[in-house]
Amino acid sequence: MMIREEVVFGPIHSRRLGSSLGINLLPEKGKICTFDCIYCECGWNKDGRDDTQLPSAERVRNALEAKLKQCQADGVPIDSITFSGDGEPTINPEFPQIIDDTIRLRDKYYPNSKITVLSNATMVHKPEVFNALRRVDNPTMKIDAPTNELIEKINHPAPGYDIGRVVEALKQFNGDFILQTMFLKSKDFDSSSPEVLNGWMDIVRMLKPREIMVYTIDRPTPEEGLQKFTVEEMRRLVQPLIDEGLMIQIKG
Repeated sequence: MMIREEVVFGPIHSRRLGSSLGINLLPEKGKICTFDCIYCECGWNKDGRDDTQLPSAERVRNALEAKLKQCQADGVPIDSITFSGDGEPTINPEFPQIIDDTIRLRDKYYPNSKITVLSNATMVHKPEVFNALRRVDNPTMKIDAPTNELIEKINHPAPGYDIGRVVEALKQFNGDFILQTMFLKSKDFDSSSPEVLNGWMDIVRMLKPREIMVYTIDRPTPEEGLQKFTVEEMRRLVQPLIDEGLMIQIKG
């Protein structure tokens, strides 16, 4: 079942972020993403083309302020204001302005909440996107596999994607970001295989993120036959990184 979100939705309980107020910078009735992941709870890109209108910065700002006022009046806690939604948030051309507006509104209504951006890192090489991501509390960047060939199997990126360029761009954070990685098995991809795991750990060691989120399938997926990992299996796989002192959050 495909998930379609309003511009501002929730708060919902997130297994990773607590009480999370979501912001969707993509179409309300469609899906636009630079990835087409085999595990995406929003479905395939081809099935989400009924709506291609991106919300403007003004619309996001107005919707967010109205929701924050309502939540504040109702005494609803918000741990994170989270940019997620139906695709890649950083492709919205007004993303930098929207981040500035969100910081201002957060400081006004919920100064103790964090601002989180869940991104596949495909646009992080663009200076205006990187600079906006540096201004949020939790820039959360995705790398599911260590090579372009393996990423093609799990993420189906848009033409022009290059993991080398992504890694170089992520180095600019100097470790001050969160890395997010999906662990799963499909008919031709296995996160626990040496070609995936060893290369991914090499990238982690190079980037030294302040935190790593390792998780597995939690909702229905567009590709059938995917297998999830248990928390115990994932912990065993990433134990070498834990032993090296890296902070890893594991969610089943």
